Amino acid sequence: MKRYVILSPANPLRGGIASSSERLAEEIRDQGHEVDIVSFKKQYPDLLFPGKTQFTSDPPPKDIRIHSWIHSTNPFNWRVVANKIADLNPDYVIVRYWIPFMGPSLGTICKIVKKSTGAKIVCLADNLIPHEQTPVDTILTRNFLKHIDSMVVMSKSVGQDLRKFSDTIPYTFVPHPIYDNYGEKADRKDALDRLGLDYSKQYILFFGFIRAYKGLDILIDAYETLNDPNVELIVAGEFYAYEKVYKDDVAYRGLSDRIHFYSEYIPNEQVADFFAVADIVAQPYRSATQSGISQLAYHFEKPMLVTNVGGLPEIVDHERSGYVVDVDANAVKNALQDFFNNKRYQKMEEETIQAKNRFSWTALFEALNQ
Repeated sequence: MKRYVILSPANPLRGGIASSSERLAEEIRDQGHEVDIVSFKKQYPDLLFPGKTQFTSDPPPKDIRIHSWIHSTNPFNWRVVANKIADLNPDYVIVRYWIPFMGPSLGTICKIVKKSTGAKIVCLADNLIPHEQTPVDTILTRNFLKHIDSMVVMSKSVGQDLRKFSDTIPYTFVPHPIYDNYGEKADRKDALDRLGLDYSKQYILFFGFIRAYKGLDILIDAYETLNDPNVELIVAGEFYAYEKVYKDDVAYRGLSDRIHFYSEYIPNEQVADFFAVADIVAQPYRSATQSGISQLAYHFEKPMLVTNVGGLPEIVDHERSGYVVDVDANAVKNALQDFFNNKRYQKMEEETIQAKNRFSWTALFEALNQ
């Protein structure tokens, strides 16, 4: 039996990284090892956080130890946290890296723990180069990378980004596992009732935090030109930017009765409802590495439409489990038109059921131990 520490956001912090780290901890536990998650007591300064709250009301995972210790902007705290982790005497420290802002705190903690314990430091990298960049990102990431032994990436594009920083850090590519910790599939009719939606319509789902790089404007353009009264669009997730701009634009186009906004963070117990009513899940991103939304779609066995950016084409098999298209409203519209006009749902659903088995938490665990 070995001991693992995961440095990552976790409950009561919210979001996909927190959720996936909790699920990874469950896998490590189920493999017969000891595991602790060391999370943040202060993740982002309030001025830098674009959402309404950093916290969730969802209950914590059962039987997983979560310690909210890290203050991301207090260097005195980092040594204290590193010493607490050293007292746990881990064999492995798995450090999530998703934004350079966290590089100084996480890198310093890893450096001290490595020196104190000899633990292997493995970075599980969501992004190395952020979607929305700042001038200091390269410096922060380069300094962080000095303190890791190896890396696991969940898209090949992140591996390519690593080589821009280092020729020597070894890395392994493993696709992002399925998000199977959001419950079972919901009954569609029941979900339609709970969401107040029309039984007779078909639905495109855009799900998750809304930021400019995710291309909601592209999808709205495509949806308007699709011009199918039997198909409606659901936008479910908290806006991190431009909420009024999007909603005013939809009203100006006369689409307010056909585009349904659920403009709040979606708690875990409601996620299944949105995927139950969806016929296809759309991700018209302008940039991407991997996406947890794709893995939610696979879990709920829903076809996907993604753009040909980052690691998204590695996840979706074009014209089998969904569509891979250019970052272009007309290309998105053409794929949606093909899907609905030619009734592709059943065949593509069958393909997602077959394909989902290749996205395994066990495979990720094994890669982290190489």
